[in-house]
Amino acid sequence: MGSHRRLVQTSGFNRGAGAALGVLSAAAAALGAVPAVAAPSDDTRAEVDRLYEEAEHATEAYNKADERADSLREEVSTAQDGIARQQERINSMREALGSLAGAQYRSGGLDPSLALLFSDDPDEYLDKAAVLDRISAHQAGELKDLEVAMRELAQERSEAAFKLGELEKSRKAVASHKRTVERKLARARELLNSLPSDERAAYDRASRSGRLPDLSGAVAPSGRAAAAVAAAQSAIGMPYVWGANGPTGFDCSGLMQWAYAQAGVSLPRTSQAQRYAGRQVPLSQAMPGDLVTYRGDASHVGMYVGNGQVVHAPYPGAPVRYDPVGMMPGATVTRP
Repeated sequence: MGSHRRLVQTSGFNRGAGAALGVLSAAAAALGAVPAVAAPSDDTRAEVDRLYEEAEHATEAYNKADERADSLREEVSTAQDGIARQQERINSMREALGSLAGAQYRSGGLDPSLALLFSDDPDEYLDKAAVLDRISAHQAGELKDLEVAMRELAQERSEAAFKLGELEKSRKAVASHKRTVERKLARARELLNSLPSDERAAYDRASRSGRLPDLSGAVAPSGRAAAAVAAAQSAIGMPYVWGANGPTGFDCSGLMQWAYAQAGVSLPRTSQAQRYAGRQVPLSQAMPGDLVTYRGDASHVGMYVGNGQVVHAPYPGAPVRYDPVGMMPGATVTRP
């Protein structure tokens, strides 16, 4: 029996040892799998990149709404000036009609046949009657003109009211997009500050390099493209400021708009609109001065400057700099 008990104990030990070995084996496998899982700091950097991308998209939406608001403000101002001029015209017409009505009353107080019967000078009366007929005809024309002017004024006021409503919507959109950008940028800064100092420095190192790439042999296809390239290069080192289009800070599309303005060319404000502000060319045929938009929604834009390099305003905290043209997916090229 004792021998049996020893056998039982030995058998139990083998089962326990096997289970323990299985646990150790699973633990070893789990430990071996750790390097394949993103480290927390890697997740943080990826989240920062995502927030910057979303903030940039919201920035371009902000720029579009702000541009629309500016346009509507001009339209409303023009409409209000037109309304004021039309109102002055109507006031003048009313005064003139009042004068005609007074003259008619003074000349036509009696029935025409009785006035002729009692007139001391029938010829003089007939002359006055002819003038009165002309006054009445003129008055009818003036009344018609006044009616048309008042209809036009009502239409202008209706259009101005609609534009004011659209302006208010655009202002609210600007404010909403601004809040979105600020919220995402604040979260990105918070995450960056949570990184160890050496990792945070590594994240920003590329943005601080500012090294001049080899652009020898890069020739712009036109004088205006060359001027735009020179302007963009002059902005190297300037800070990224969302919603800004120079001259002391830029977002991505603001830099492109400002650079081409220095060459006498007017570009739209947003990267999405800039994508279609010229002729589309293949990336393989890009030339200095071409606009390169990125991502499927064209939410980022830079300027090709030759030898596989673009100048762009990357994101908050990273100044205007050079980067490889293939830095982001979905590159499309536009030649203004």
